[in-house]
Amino acid sequence: MTSSKLSAAIALSAVLSIASVAGQTARAQTTMVGHNDAAVTLKQDMRKLWTDHVVWTRDYIIAAVGDQPDAQAAANRLMKNQEDIGRAVARFYGDPAGQQLTTLLKDHISIAVDLIKAAKAGDKAAQQNADTRWQQNAGQIADFLSKANPNWPRATLVDLMKMHLSTTTDEVVARLNKNWDADVRAFDAVYDHILKMADALSDGIVKQFPDKFGAKAAATSGAR
Repeated sequence: MTSSKLSAAIALSAVLSIASVAGQTARAQTTMVGHNDAAVTLKQDMRKLWTDHVVWTRDYIIAAVGDQPDAQAAANRLMKNQEDIGRAVARFYGDPAGQQLTTLLKDHISIAVDLIKAAKAGDKAAQQNADTRWQQNAGQIADFLSKANPNWPRATLVDLMKMHLSTTTDEVVARLNKNWDADVRAFDAVYDHILKMADALSDGIVKQFPDKFGAKAAATSGAR
């Protein structure tokens, strides 16, 4: 073989090698993008659901405290949100689990309504009773979720739920006291916290169901 032909063969071999590596890299990147897209979509969906949870809770608080005629409409929409969250969970854990979570979350809302009514009426005994039931319900939600997913430790979920109750209570108190600056700060705290809670839930699902998010395939492609 002449030197020119040898050089051409070496060049062609190099081009083919580069093309092969590029193809493998592209496949790995495509798989990873698929993985990231699925996980990101779940995180966005979970954030939307829990954002609706606190936004419609706020809408109800404003209407109920102010004796506005839209309070019942806000309550109805808030209850629908609990059904939406239950359906989202059912995608991974089945319809019975989704329905159970919806029931627990509707109790969470119903008790909150009782608490707001008691606080507005200045009935301290009824308010304390509602708060006790609210805390117990939060523990039940933490129990349910921690049993469904080992990546959701009960202690962590209890802390998340208690913070949710605490920030929501601050919101109710600020509005009842007509402390509008505190009311705004309280909702900022509610919203910031619920995003953390939503992310913790979606992260736990991704870890528990890696096959649904392409994690194994991505790892295999990257190892070539």
